[in-house]
Amino acid sequence: MTTTPTIRAGAPLANPWLFHRAPVRTGDPAVFLELPGRTVMILRDIEIPRAKEANAADAVHAYADFTPDAGLASDRETAAAQSAAECLVREGLRSITCDRSLPEIYAHYLRERGIDVVCDPELGVLERRGKSRREIDALEAAQKKTEQAVEHACRLIARAECDKDGALMHQGEPLTSERVQAEINVFLLRAGMGTSGSIVAGGDHAADCHERGKGRLHTGQTVIIDVFPMDPGSRYHGDCTRTVVHGEIPADVAKAHAAVVEAKDAGIAFAKAGATGDGLHEAVVGVLKKHGYAAEAPKDGALPTEPTMVHGTGHGVGLDVHEPPLLAPGGPELVRGDCLTIEPGLYATGFGGIRVEDMVIVTDDGCINLNTIPIGLDWT
Repeated sequence: MTTTPTIRAGAPLANPWLFHRAPVRTGDPAVFLELPGRTVMILRDIEIPRAKEANAADAVHAYADFTPDAGLASDRETAAAQSAAECLVREGLRSITCDRSLPEIYAHYLRERGIDVVCDPELGVLERRGKSRREIDALEAAQKKTEQAVEHACRLIARAECDKDGALMHQGEPLTSERVQAEINVFLLRAGMGTSGSIVAGGDHAADCHERGKGRLHTGQTVIIDVFPMDPGSRYHGDCTRTVVHGEIPADVAKAHAAVVEAKDAGIAFAKAGATGDGLHEAVVGVLKKHGYAAEAPKDGALPTEPTMVHGTGHGVGLDVHEPPLLAPGGPELVRGDCLTIEPGLYATGFGGIRVEDMVIVTDDGCINLNTIPIGLDWT
């Protein structure tokens, strides 16, 4: 246990930094304090049994247990902040360290009571990155359902009918990005997952790596399928991307896809504890450059006109779908238990986009790939 007093606060179900340290399933404001020799959690009185069942802290209290002389506000978040300040005053503390997620209202009421608040941006980062066996199991379960949803979407597109203008049809109706996104969400809900703001981007929409996609899908064009839902049972995420082409695959697309897959495999081979996110990214970029592709986005923010890798290679995954570390220039040393996406891609107007993404768990001598579905462009 740390000897430096710390505070984490917010609603556990909305603040993964707090939930990781105190996994209580409540949407009401709560406070978690690490004090010399013990931990204390302060939350709404009706949530106390849940906190005790979760073994969230050594001592669990209601807001009212730390009521200042002026009383507590009727607003719950204000009351939580006032209660935390009163607790620390009674402890005789004049300084407290917070993590990067502390809502300003808590800092306000702490300072109002003469308590200095010092932010440590790295507080909790390594603890969240080095996943436990329980967390890895949760990530593996989430990823399995996620990639099943990706496969469902890819096969729906690949097996669609085609009208005389090359637009895709499904069950007599136009097949659009929005319809495939809805199909993904229905599939996820039936699998017990949360919905996802999935990317189903075809044609020139796929040239923008973060475009969700809209409108009709067409034969002979790349369609990027990127699904990243949360498992409400564990609160851990999956994240998987594949690219599909309906009908004949253009030669330039097949060539670029092969380079992306080779780059992904190089990134996976590089990943191990002690390697760096910077080095992993460079290994991926090196493969793409070897095949003649660029790896720097246009400086003016415009979409590239030749197939280009415009983003980093990946990111951490856990209670957030995007969390440290980044696999990009300056990316930090990897640690055992990091959950990473490795997702190179190439994008250009007139070409579309290709991205292939696997999720891996870093070990001392390599990594474990959590993906099992195919990586090709043909999903018929």
